[in-house]
Amino acid sequence: MTTSAKKILIVDDDPEVARLVGALLAREGWAVEAAQDGKDLDRALQRTTPDLVILDLMLPGEDGLSICRRLRVATAAPILMLTAKCDETDCVVGLEIGADDYLGKPFSPRVLVARVRALLRRAEPRAAGPSARRFEFDRFAVDLDSREVTDANGERVALTSAEFDLLACFVLHPRRVLSRDQILDWTHGRSADPYDRTVDITVSRLRKKFEALNPGNRLIGTIRNGGYLLTAPVRMVM
Repeated sequence: MTTSAKKILIVDDDPEVARLVGALLAREGWAVEAAQDGKDLDRALQRTTPDLVILDLMLPGEDGLSICRRLRVATAAPILMLTAKCDETDCVVGLEIGADDYLGKPFSPRVLVARVRALLRRAEPRAAGPSARRFEFDRFAVDLDSREVTDANGERVALTSAEFDLLACFVLHPRRVLSRDQILDWTHGRSADPYDRTVDITVSRLRKKFEALNPGNRLIGTIRNGGYLLTAPVRMVM
């Protein structure tokens, strides 16, 4: 294992699931650590800073949703929730409080690896250079390479990995109505589930954050039977 290996923390009270998932991810070259519950997670976070957290929602003691809420405050690492397929309500709540993606059990090992790889790739800052892509819209500026968004005062706007990816879709396709399927394909690729709710929930989260920072200006519009669009003009900054 190299020192540069991405660190993945699995939070699951089923030791067999944690073992199998851990072995699968370790074969891909990632450093893996497991925790069984919220207290075990807190101890793990004192030892390491994960690059991604895989979180089972059905946990003893503190439930996965409560842990997800705490994690989103404590770390910017992407959170991939594992849940039973019938727990759609929990998935929606999890996405609303900051999870980046979810995967229903039972799941394909190939899909799990694809989702993890995609989340890690999207969370990785790119080195800025002559080809750095920077854009401005309304009172905000976005740098696609450093994955940073700032307001008019230069203050950084805290976005999750999923929220930033959605915003990137909008600034790269300004004043264009983007369908839910287009966004899902651009942000999740081939690992996307056609019934995935992440787009709708992430749009809602991103919209609320911008409205809180700039009240009265609805930057993300909904087009009935069409999709979503960024209503503000976008300008590329050299």
